[in-house]
Amino acid sequence: MDTKQAAMAVDNAGKKGLLTAGAVKNIRAWLTEPRYAAYADQVVHHVSEEQWKQLDDVFWTVIPFGTGGRRGRMYPIGSNAINERTIGESARGLAEYVIKNQEGGRDELSCAIAYDTRHQSPEFARLCAETMVAAGFKVYFLDDYRSTPELSFLVRYKNCSCGIMVTASHNPPSDNAVKCYWSTGGQILPPHDKGVIEQVMNVTDVPRTNFDEAVADGRVSLCLDETDKAFIAAVAAQRFDGPRDLGILYSPLHGVGASAVLPVLAADGFSRVELYGPNAEPNGDFPNVPGHVSNPENPEVFAAPIQLAQEKGLDLVLATDPDCDRVGCAAPLTGDRRGEWATFNGNQIAALLTEFVLASRKRRGTLSPENFLVKTLVTTELVRRIGDSYGVKTFGNLLVGFKWIGGTMDEQGPERFVFGAEESHGYLVGQYARDKDASVAAMLLAECAAEAKADGKSLHDQLAAIYWQHGYHAERLLNQTMTGSEGMQRMKNLMMKFRAEPPAELAGIKVTQVLDYANGVCFSLGGKSQPLDGPHGDMVILELAAEGNYVAIRPSGTEPKVKFYMFTYTPPEMLSSLPLARQQAEERLGGLQNALKAFAETV
Repeated sequence: MDTKQAAMAVDNAGKKGLLTAGAVKNIRAWLTEPRYAAYADQVVHHVSEEQWKQLDDVFWTVIPFGTGGRRGRMYPIGSNAINERTIGESARGLAEYVIKNQEGGRDELSCAIAYDTRHQSPEFARLCAETMVAAGFKVYFLDDYRSTPELSFLVRYKNCSCGIMVTASHNPPSDNAVKCYWSTGGQILPPHDKGVIEQVMNVTDVPRTNFDEAVADGRVSLCLDETDKAFIAAVAAQRFDGPRDLGILYSPLHGVGASAVLPVLAADGFSRVELYGPNAEPNGDFPNVPGHVSNPENPEVFAAPIQLAQEKGLDLVLATDPDCDRVGCAAPLTGDRRGEWATFNGNQIAALLTEFVLASRKRRGTLSPENFLVKTLVTTELVRRIGDSYGVKTFGNLLVGFKWIGGTMDEQGPERFVFGAEESHGYLVGQYARDKDASVAAMLLAECAAEAKADGKSLHDQLAAIYWQHGYHAERLLNQTMTGSEGMQRMKNLMMKFRAEPPAELAGIKVTQVLDYANGVCFSLGGKSQPLDGPHGDMVILELAAEGNYVAIRPSGTEPKVKFYMFTYTPPEMLSSLPLARQQAEERLGGLQNALKAFAETV
């Protein structure tokens, strides 16, 4: 079978309903257009074997840029897969856009590049370096597994024009991605994001320069040791004085975290830190992690480390995701380290760190009303309530994605920035980066736990005290997976229904207000719409009649799923018992979850 015969077979498969229209269009392009000539034989082979399901999966659309860059399943061919072509055109598109929009103050075009432990990450990183060098950029390259926040730091440290991180964060082993960074060290924001996407979509050729030759002549600078030292020093500089008597068990979940968390904790004076052996090996298969998904948001990844920590009488378990920008933790419920333990969700960690950082700054005398916190719309309002009690501002009218937190830092003045948090276990303190950093969060959690231990308390006691002061907050996240072209259409239909025909009530609680961030309007059911003061994005929030109770709905920007965020709140003046408040909140969250599932099934 030649390419013409393959194209005819593709057309016939489309007519028979074996391929979607998008797949037919994109497969024909890869068969006939010169820019895809290197992949034509592989496409022909798939067609000749009538691998229609596989072809439809990897060709039905062009893999998009989401909240964290371009992410998806790896496959050697396909416009909707991560492969040499889609990685190469992403780097080339970024290069072409930066060249057209180069900012002043830089002597040369330059790009920082790093990668994590996923399959093909080193190869994709070298490909990006070869592409950027061919476009006229000097490349600062971290030639070993390193964290996303270190890449963000490197962009700023070397005054680079842009940066590229090869990682799919906490996605399954099948996935990989590129995250693109602007000269600020933050992920690309409007209007540059659309500009880069447009440039990427119009890339034809992807010229490359041999990596080893570029290293030899200095166009690629291998700057690992220098950057490591500067980065660790910058993170450790965010420390607060206090006790350091703490036994810590740390798991990198087979990712890059040991290169950042361990030296940062050591620099901060924590000497009793043990690396959890079964998760220590850098391995893109994530072999000893439940479900092979290295996500510290998942309490199951802590089960085995907690058991070891109990046996050894340790005080804290920390875990980070493969690219070490998210952190999770677990601690004993009481002072009995061999007793019952429990994990914290991302909102609870945000509350603990907000209180700890603000209290520490206040004691140090470095807190003023000009200081500010930053969070997203789907991050607990407990962060704002804690900030209010310390008299600092909170900027929280932000879409999902830490890039918006980094952007707000620069807009409002990074010198006044105190703490940024998002519910998906992402946190930042300091000005050294513009992306979330698990190493600084791990350090501060360790300091917080050591302070609690010195006072005869646990981290869970600390959280309880926060609830007593500010009210009981509970949240839950429901992910509704919708894969493939049919799933994408179902996601769109579901979001349309929430906007056009929202439920009148959820779990017996009246929906009082609908906030539509895509259309920039808010309205009560049956009432007139009003302009919405908020960012523009594909999200709907349903406010409920009970104070502080609401639901947010949005399609994921990085995975084929719709996310339902549920929030409950009991004001402090109505608290009589935390166990009772917890029970009532769980019942309400369960009701909301069932109601949202039922509504989604109507689409």
